[in-house]
Amino acid sequence: METMLAQAVIYLAAAVIAVPLSARLGLGSVLGYLAAGILIGPVFGLVGGAESEGLRHIAEFGVVMMLFLIGLELEPKALWDMRHKLLGLGGLQVSLTAAAIAAAMIWGAGLPWQQGLAIGFILSLSSTAIVLQTLDEKKLMQTAGGRNVFSVLLTQDIAVIPLLALLPLLAFGGGGAIGISPDGSIGHGGGEELHTTAHFLENMPGWGVTLVTIGIIAAILLAGIYGARPVFRYIHQARLPEMYTALALLIVVGTAVLCQAVGLSPALGTFMAGVVLASSEFRHELESDIEPFKGLLLGLFFITVGAGISFQAFLAEPLLLLGLTFGLIALKGAVLYVLALVFRLESRDRWLFTLSLAQAGEFGFVLTSFSLAQDVIAPVHEQRLLMVIALSMLMTPLLFILYERLADGIRGEVTREPDEVEDEGPVIIAGIGRFGQVVNRLVRSAGFETVVLDNNLAAIETMRTFGMRTWFGDPTQPSVLNAAGLMQARVLVVALDDRASSLRLVRHARRQRPDLHIVVRAYDRVHAYQLYHAGANDIVRELFDSSLRAGRYVLEEMGLSDWEASEAEMTFYHHDRANLKELAELWKPGVPVGKNPDYVSRSRELDTEMETALMSGIAANKQADPPTVGYRSKGGEPRERRG
Repeated sequence: METMLAQAVIYLAAAVIAVPLSARLGLGSVLGYLAAGILIGPVFGLVGGAESEGLRHIAEFGVVMMLFLIGLELEPKALWDMRHKLLGLGGLQVSLTAAAIAAAMIWGAGLPWQQGLAIGFILSLSSTAIVLQTLDEKKLMQTAGGRNVFSVLLTQDIAVIPLLALLPLLAFGGGGAIGISPDGSIGHGGGEELHTTAHFLENMPGWGVTLVTIGIIAAILLAGIYGARPVFRYIHQARLPEMYTALALLIVVGTAVLCQAVGLSPALGTFMAGVVLASSEFRHELESDIEPFKGLLLGLFFITVGAGISFQAFLAEPLLLLGLTFGLIALKGAVLYVLALVFRLESRDRWLFTLSLAQAGEFGFVLTSFSLAQDVIAPVHEQRLLMVIALSMLMTPLLFILYERLADGIRGEVTREPDEVEDEGPVIIAGIGRFGQVVNRLVRSAGFETVVLDNNLAAIETMRTFGMRTWFGDPTQPSVLNAAGLMQARVLVVALDDRASSLRLVRHARRQRPDLHIVVRAYDRVHAYQLYHAGANDIVRELFDSSLRAGRYVLEEMGLSDWEASEAEMTFYHHDRANLKELAELWKPGVPVGKNPDYVSRSRELDTEMETALMSGIAANKQADPPTVGYRSKGGEPRERRG
């Protein structure tokens, strides 16, 4: 026990040192975890043995918890809507990749077809843990490519169930297989444990196994639908926050153990439990309770993958193992790229889909050991398989870095020539997103002509279907801006989502037209300071006005009259606008505002002045005789003074 705790300290210390460094270098946390594992495992030999193996099994619950949280984000209807991608894209990926790898093993390596097919199935699976963690970190999950990647990963997790039933049918016989090698390399022992937990099903007929499996799935669904609400009510009566955490862990761990006992994938079982609970009112409570455990255990899992790499096995035949690893990535990548073309993914999404799924996955460790225990693969091939799986997972962060380089190049490509702008107007609006649409509608409704530019072709076509005249082109390009009438316009509205692009556009427009009035959307205060120095006239922080309105509603509910709250809102508005200009003069580019002593000191003084002005104004307004009409309620209609 003491040894296990000591190794846990080593794991945590390595993570605290390596992961922040990796994140600072822009390599992502996953590569940091893997590097930490390599350092404390094969490089310095600080961890290993039975205690390390025990930690690895605990860390695998990080993958289980991640699938549970993903399930909480997907309602059953959303999952049903994904059925075509699950069966089509995901099913084709598993089957075609397995067939391609099997063909390479049979005709290239001369293996029997049973072993070749088993290896094909094992290597067709990708790393759910690394890929989803990286997609989430890089904010790619909601892109078209990210959603397709998730569909394939979900299909692969589901495919583990039939693979566990299929692999024993490919056994070549011979016996004598062992589940744990003398050096304790990663992946060993997983098959033995899986074989033991599902042992009681081996003596049952096929129909019995099917009924037990269906019964377990039905029990999970029914417990989630009918059992969650009364259990949560019972826990709520205790008034102890830690009981919610205990219940969340019980749901995840209990479901995983139940599924593993009958040979089902624990990750898939908890995913189903998450989907069932996605429509419940307890979803957010479960997410907040599980998230810290998920992050810690998932990081620990990545460290164990790095620590379990056997350098002795690698140095014995490095060229062969690297060749097999690169060959696997190339072969899987080719299949994935073809599928991306068939399913008509866009260029950036196509590369994300191809590169993010080109590695082998953590389920490969389990299936490899399980196949060895079932005499499906020979012991001589097991170590190589485990090394190839680990090396390919280790290269996954590098594949994401390659994707980012390719995506930057694709982003700069011009896929269509800009339109020839035929309209002229006194107002140019750059950007037709949510912000630009409202500005454009207001200005045109007031009788003034506008010229609207945007480089989002889908948004342009959508606006045209509603009869809005818009033009395709990058407004940050001088040629496009000049064609839109920059030299004749009176007002330029910069409503771009990208902060760097809007700043670049303001600077260019100010250089070309010192007399032009520029109204620009700012992301936050710092962005507003940058735009102020770039020469913008009116800077609108995108959430400022809506936040003020929300604050006014709060003041009304706290007892202030509508008029008093409105006056407080306007006082805050004018003070903040004045403060913004004063603080912009103290702001220093490249220096965080919290580390600028002059800025911090003056900001605190201005906050005190604003608070004094607000309190004085509220007190004066309470003694004044407010108007009974002329101000607006939440619904926009005049209403009488309340209170």
